[in-house]
Amino acid sequence: MDTEGVQLFVMAADMLNISAAGRQLGLAPAVASARLSKLEKQIGADLLHRSTRKISLSLEGAEFLPYAREILAQENAARAALGHGNAGVSGTLRFSASSTFAQLYIAPILPEFLDRYPDVNLELKLSDTQMNLIEGGFDLALRNYAIEDSSLRARKLADDKRILCASVDYLARHGTPKTPEDLAEHQLMTFMSGTSRRLLKEGEESTHTFPPTGVKKRVVCDDGASMKIATTAGVGIAMNSIWSVHKEIQDGLLVRVLPEYEIEDQSAIWLVYPKSNVLTAKVRVFIDFLLEKIGDPPIWQD
Repeated sequence: MDTEGVQLFVMAADMLNISAAGRQLGLAPAVASARLSKLEKQIGADLLHRSTRKISLSLEGAEFLPYAREILAQENAARAALGHGNAGVSGTLRFSASSTFAQLYIAPILPEFLDRYPDVNLELKLSDTQMNLIEGGFDLALRNYAIEDSSLRARKLADDKRILCASVDYLARHGTPKTPEDLAEHQLMTFMSGTSRRLLKEGEESTHTFPPTGVKKRVVCDDGASMKIATTAGVGIAMNSIWSVHKEIQDGLLVRVLPEYEIEDQSAIWLVYPKSNVLTAKVRVFIDFLLEKIGDPPIWQD
């Protein structure tokens, strides 16, 4: 396969402009168009829809795009293994992460990373809604759940312990639960895609869960940052990761609820990448950088 044609396709798909992508590679518009047509003939499918006003990815093009990125990564890795190409770390790293975690722990350290690796650019997709790595063409993603997908590889960044908490004001107005049964009398906040988790107490055969079975949730939310803000404002009792609320607890804005109970949870914070992808230099240095900055134990653990 013509890897230069593949590179042109990837750039055209990102820029939605064949001529501009061609100029980046030193190709005249007519030459760029001809090279893409040649690639499409090799593939046996139209990868881009063209009109006089704009271009867009075809269904086949969207399906081929993550594999095209992998082809280029494989070629770069092969050249590096043979001592060819740029010895420095360079390229655009496409990274997906929880917006809540990124606001607290990734965005503040980006200047140092960019200073350390001036030839690396970052394309960040930050959302508490999980993205498909392969379909999205991501090089790396941060996930905070148990990794079960056999098509992925993962490096553990930190544990993800979760606790129940509420604001001092809320507990003053509604009282502090003494037992899990008391939760049924309170306003409960839950994450939209979350599932019930068992509440465990040493020496006790517990069948309690949060949220309790059959209890109506007062607020359901799909954004972790908003969940924390609402909890701090006194909306109700919520389950939050310690990394998200440790500062509010230190400052006395939030209080742990039922602290003698542990939340049963197999999740952790993982750095995940597709198994089929070559672990390129730009991905490796970003993983190492995050491991260095988050630390072991992590910076939010007292």
